[in-house]
Amino acid sequence: MAVASDSARIAASVRTAREYLNHHPDEARSTDPSARATVESGLRTVVEGPNSWRIETDMATGVGGGGSATSPGWLLRAALASCDAVLIAMQCAEEGVTFTRLEAEVISESDDRGLLGLDAVPAGPLRMETTIRIEASDTPPVQFDAIVERALRRSPVADAIRRAVPVTVNIALLPAAR
Repeated sequence: MAVASDSARIAASVRTAREYLNHHPDEARSTDPSARATVESGLRTVVEGPNSWRIETDMATGVGGGGSATSPGWLLRAALASCDAVLIAMQCAEEGVTFTRLEAEVISESDDRGLLGLDAVPAGPLRMETTIRIEASDTPPVQFDAIVERALRRSPVADAIRRAVPVTVNIALLPAAR
């Protein structure tokens, strides 16, 4: 639930950050913290990041995994859903609009032949769909349509997916442990 104090704090933080970067545009660009995935056993990975953050993934048993954790593909959908929800909440705060519930749900359709290298099928999702659910008593639906549209133009994860960010792969061969 977006309480007024949360909205005011969020709006003030966004306003302060925007003002700062307007005066210091050279400080806007930075290298994001890395995510390092290490295969623990089988197809199970441990992904580590800053502040001791840790996520575990595994693949489904049908492709040789243990099915013991979420898949990397689900994390992509989770990243999109959470980023979109956060950006909508930020936009609502900036516009002084409160809500009692805000959800973003992402589904995708995939063809496992791509993952398995069969045929000329893409390995990633064939399509993705986001559903936004907002519960609020004092705001007309047409206003939320505009808020969501403005917010999603600023969603970094949605932008990365839509824009197909170039990816460089570096390979480092490590000496074998003896």
